[in-house]
Amino acid sequence: MSKPTAPLKGRAARLARLMPSTGPSTAARTPFVLLVVLLLGGGLITLLLLNSALNEGSFRLSELKRDTTELTDEQQALQRDVDGRSQPDALERRARELGMVPGGSPAFLGPDGTVRGKPTRATAPPPSPSPSPTPSADATADPDAPAPGLSDSPSGSVPAPEPAAVPSAQDSPTPTSPGR
Repeated sequence: MSKPTAPLKGRAARLARLMPSTGPSTAARTPFVLLVVLLLGGGLITLLLLNSALNEGSFRLSELKRDTTELTDEQQALQRDVDGRSQPDALERRARELGMVPGGSPAFLGPDGTVRGKPTRATAPPPSPSPSPTPSADATADPDAPAPGLSDSPSGSVPAPEPAAVPSAQDSPTPTSPGR
């Protein structure tokens, strides 16, 4: 059984009127507590999702940096290759392999149509003596056997291959200006 309480007087009575009784206050606090718990839980979930997105972006950034480094290395290797092939001695060697010869003295056309200089023909320099060829598999083959891909002719001789046709200087126009 409950013990009777003495009535409050003065300041205590005023404070007791401001404070609600214990019964209805627990019911009024429940929605507030649930709201606070939901806000804290939502904040934690949001922080977790934000952290995951930042980590994913960090992994993607490191992958892109690695790809950039690989592509930069490849670009530099290709640039070194281009630089090596652009050197004058490499260009000259490749031109000689293609059968090109150095040009002669050029002639220039003036704005009024006059020719300045005396053009000369481009001629191939005499071939340089090449080192002795190494014996190949053809040299060790039977000399009486016909060469592969050639048939025997009635005279018994093997036809000699024709030399490559080289255009003469008369067939080609004389250069009038330096070009590329």
